[in-house]
Amino acid sequence: MPSRIEDVVFSEPSGRPTAFVMFAGSLAMLSIYVYFDILHDGSSISSLIMAIGFALSGFAESLSTERQRMAGGLRLTAIFLLLGLISLIIFAPEVILGPR
Repeated sequence: MPSRIEDVVFSEPSGRPTAFVMFAGSLAMLSIYVYFDILHDGSSISSLIMAIGFALSGFAESLSTERQRMAGGLRLTAIFLLLGLISLIIFAPEVILGPR
């Protein structure tokens, strides 16, 4: 099982189309963060965390094929960042959603 995960995480970067989708998702999340910060005087940190995670994934996919280890490291960083967001939402929702 660990070899299968290693094969997926440390595989060759997918290329520009996948990187474009990831960067577009990052831009959308960043736009949501800025929109709520400017117009509603309170932004959710979750949008910023998702934007960073998508940007890391997009950067990993845009690397050359010789940089498999670096792409894998960026993918793992993005996965841990997004898993941290999910765990915060589950175990400490007041950090993300604010006091109610």
